[in-house]
Amino acid sequence: MSLLYTADHEWVDQGADSATVGITHHAQDALGDVVFVELPEVGKSFAQGEVAGVVESVKAAADVYMPVSGVVTEVNESLRDNPALANTDPLGAGWFFKVRLSEPAQLSALMDEAAYQALTQ
Repeated sequence: MSLLYTADHEWVDQGADSATVGITHHAQDALGDVVFVELPEVGKSFAQGEVAGVVESVKAAADVYMPVSGVVTEVNESLRDNPALANTDPLGAGWFFKVRLSEPAQLSALMDEAAYQALTQ
């Protein structure tokens, strides 16, 4: 898994013309116990940077931003039923949604793991 990261603490696992998106370990640590997620509607288009969802914890609520422009193709229904997956496995079973990329070149503006680690230190 070769992940890219946003300054808003989303991760992106890119495929050929699609990507899976979730929140980072850092984000879930800062939020605390996640109790609710609002996922985007399948088929909806988003521009890069638009709010695509919400994650709520016992401490706070935070927006989940679209890291790259595209159309949502799938949401993680397991996360809706068990929001704690965002805490227990944020880079795996706790993924939020999948998106078909409309502008794949936007991926080049995202951070690699070293740059993201430098941001969060």
